[in-house]
Amino acid sequence: MTPELSYLLIGLGNPGREYLNTRHNIGFMLIDRLTIRLDARGMKMQSNAIVITSRYEDRKLVLAKPQTYMNLSGQSVQGLLHFYKIPIENLLVAHDDLDIPFGTIRIRPGGGPGGQRGMASTIEKLGTKDFPRLRLGIGRPPGRMEPKDYVLQDFSKDDAKLLPEILDRASDAAFEFITKGLNAAMNKYNGDVRE
Repeated sequence: MTPELSYLLIGLGNPGREYLNTRHNIGFMLIDRLTIRLDARGMKMQSNAIVITSRYEDRKLVLAKPQTYMNLSGQSVQGLLHFYKIPIENLLVAHDDLDIPFGTIRIRPGGGPGGQRGMASTIEKLGTKDFPRLRLGIGRPPGRMEPKDYVLQDFSKDDAKLLPEILDRASDAAFEFITKGLNAAMNKYNGDVRE
């Protein structure tokens, strides 16, 4: 198989039951949604990540959830990228973003970590900030709440109701990225799911 037909989709989050439904784990939630939509099976541990391989329109997909905790996520990203010999432009990292309103997704070709420690680790390990990412808005913490406390809270009941729609739209965006490329995915899916 030619390398350009392989894609690595990584969702950032924290392992463990206590983090399962937290805002910080929306990247994991997206990988879970993609796994269901692809009817992918055969989970394994590799490069400190839960990995499932699948196919979509003649492309090989590697879906991964690093199990290192957020601030060391880059170790898994780097290890999997090298193991599967996937070019960096075929990597898509999905993560929560405090600077974007809840319900908004933004696909970008690169950029800084924006305070997201998993992204900071990934940028450090890959030695570049130029790789595609799918930013999933979680909004700012209310009042004087510390961001680190906010991201580790479960979604509110109201937000949780919108999550399936957000994850489906983000999944569609990931599929668009795989089949039509970054620009097509950005043009079609960047924005608020409620618009």
